[in-house]
Amino acid sequence: MRTRTYEIRTFGCQMNVHDSERLAGMLEDAGYVRADSDTADVVVFNTCAVRENADNRLYGTLGHMRPAKDQNPNMQIAVGGCLAQKDRDTIVKRAPWVDVVFGTHNLGSLPTLLERARHNHEAEVEILESLDVFPSTLPARRESAYSGWVSVSVGCNNTCTFCIVPALRGKEKDRRPGEILAEVQALVSEGVLEVTLLGQNVNAYGVEFGDRFAFGKLLRSCGEIDGLERVRFTSPHPRDFTDDVIEAMATTPNVCPQLHMPLQSGSDRILKAMRRSYRSERYLNILRKVREEMPTAAITTDIIVGFPGETEADFEATLDVVRQARFSSAFTFQYSKRPGTPAAELPDQLPKEVVQQRYDRLVALQNEISWEENKTLVGRPVELLVAEGEGRKDAATHRLSGRARDGRLVHFTPTGAINGEIRPGDIVHTTVTRAAPHHLVADTDVSDHRRTTAGDHWEAGVRPKTSGVSLGLPSFGSPPVQPVAQQGCAC
Repeated sequence: MRTRTYEIRTFGCQMNVHDSERLAGMLEDAGYVRADSDTADVVVFNTCAVRENADNRLYGTLGHMRPAKDQNPNMQIAVGGCLAQKDRDTIVKRAPWVDVVFGTHNLGSLPTLLERARHNHEAEVEILESLDVFPSTLPARRESAYSGWVSVSVGCNNTCTFCIVPALRGKEKDRRPGEILAEVQALVSEGVLEVTLLGQNVNAYGVEFGDRFAFGKLLRSCGEIDGLERVRFTSPHPRDFTDDVIEAMATTPNVCPQLHMPLQSGSDRILKAMRRSYRSERYLNILRKVREEMPTAAITTDIIVGFPGETEADFEATLDVVRQARFSSAFTFQYSKRPGTPAAELPDQLPKEVVQQRYDRLVALQNEISWEENKTLVGRPVELLVAEGEGRKDAATHRLSGRARDGRLVHFTPTGAINGEIRPGDIVHTTVTRAAPHHLVADTDVSDHRRTTAGDHWEAGVRPKTSGVSLGLPSFGSPPVQPVAQQGCAC
């Protein structure tokens, strides 16, 4: 029998990207192989429901898939993720050529649902209301040879009025710290240099087992893992941001001087309407403490423009906080009305033209600040983890790209290296020569180039594949855990 191939198309946040790695791991464990063309036997859409156009994007893409499905009835189309959790049976009604629909709580069901749909010749829809297994207990086929996502929790206990995520991913569920550290160690054993700890509200980690200092302890424990060079995390909530976490960031050498913390609005009145449980002064005080401990930290944020009832004075308050915060960059969004959220029912929904005008003003201000902040780095040395995708060769300038420890993107000239070709996953040191609003440039010889195992793996086309076995190790402070069921790299 011919081996069946698969393709996964991911929409949405880092959590969705990480979920797709789990889906790929399960499909490969079930005997599928990744497609090397556009003719996969199984196409999986891992969807997002946060933005207003998510529905249109999915159904438009599914419409484009119909001719391929008509031409090859044996091809299977599966839809999972947040939009699947929200729309449920609607997907099959609007796109009856879809074979499988599965939700955020049952990723592990995908191979079985595909087989069942093939056998029964009808669509299989399975949407669970609560988590059946923690996703990280599932196998994963990692996308990167040098950087990995590691979930510390799933779900969210907050009730922000604009957000549909808690309804789709459920209440917060925390992993035991030993399991997290074991997964990190497994990735490092495969050559991974950088790990990003993931959670919908990552610094609330520990709420389920009653330790409000658990996240700071977790950061410090990551600092004890030999070979782990960079630790990042996203996204924290200002309400749960403790001085202990700031201290852990500042005193743990491999925790990067970078913080992404959503602001959403600088208006206290709008923050209250959003149910954000902090005010602008509290937010700015956190930033002040972070910079006192880590003067070079790059701080980024999320901001929503045009929340229902936002006045010009409210928007000016947001601009004022942006001026004070001096973000290195910001993800800015126009408010998107999402059915099922309290904000969707609020009066005073703003006209599109008002929201667009405010959005343009915010972007212009933030671009100005980003450029000014980047200019302060010209002439400074920088350590870069050479990036894949972003790190492709620029034919005109012969530049590569990498990420600095503070998360900034740097395009650099790969001249002066004495250890052979510079590859994604390698580490280089160079000097910033020019700044732009969204990146830095280093047009000078590389002062140091370190070839890494991650670079070797990238060059050979191999990626980490972790088993996801749950180790159930409960405590902090123990030596890094040696993984017990590691499967090695997979092409």
